[in-house]
Amino acid sequence: MELRVVGCHGGETPKHRTSAFVVDERLAIDAGSLTSGLDLSAQFRLQACIISHAHLDHIRDLATIADNRCQADCEPLIVAANKATIAALKKHFFNNQLWPDFSTIPNKTRPTILFQELKPEKTVDIAGYQVQAVNVNHTIDTAGFIVRGADATIAYSGDTGPTDRLWELLNREKDLKALLLEVSFPDREQKLATVSGHHTPRTLLKDLKKLRKPKDLPTLLYHIKPVFQREVEQECARLKGVNLAVTAIGDQYVL
Repeated sequence: MELRVVGCHGGETPKHRTSAFVVDERLAIDAGSLTSGLDLSAQFRLQACIISHAHLDHIRDLATIADNRCQADCEPLIVAANKATIAALKKHFFNNQLWPDFSTIPNKTRPTILFQELKPEKTVDIAGYQVQAVNVNHTIDTAGFIVRGADATIAYSGDTGPTDRLWELLNREKDLKALLLEVSFPDREQKLATVSGHHTPRTLLKDLKKLRKPKDLPTLLYHIKPVFQREVEQECARLKGVNLAVTAIGDQYVL
């Protein structure tokens, strides 16, 4: 399994892109920067995108990738998410006001995007992967994901603060090769992190202790707010007993 980091930050500047990851060039995880970070050929190779929640920094480039793929007459892109996220995308995003409804363009029998609902903890086949959505703790309905391939399994936390069920399920996994975990604010901003449903290094370490796996399991960090990038990186570097790496745009991992 190959993991490509397209965007990995909790905000945007010319040097920071919001959340988007690609597995084996065919499955996207979140869509914050799919078009700002991928050329057309890479956009067209995608078969599906799993969306953790409806906040703009995780869905924004669904609009532009739908437009690009429509012009190129690509196969429908599966957009898989929980019920609340799909409802929000239909009502507030692909609503023929903010953006055209590409679930009916060019027509209903061959749309540009095809919504697929993910039910909590039900494993489904998406683009050749076994995907399991797991509810996590954020300010709106949000899912983390367990993505199982032929030779590896990875976990994606979505936006979340301290949570339990994700770790309970991950403790059952036999082929877990890496974690993609969010951390957004430094410890001194714990109050803000708590009310906004995000991690600080302190709460991240506490959650990681819930995982009964080898301590050298790679934990790839994303969603750091650009304003706090250096401070959060320094605090994470001081954490003991965990194998942490801060992701960067363009990173590629073979798992």
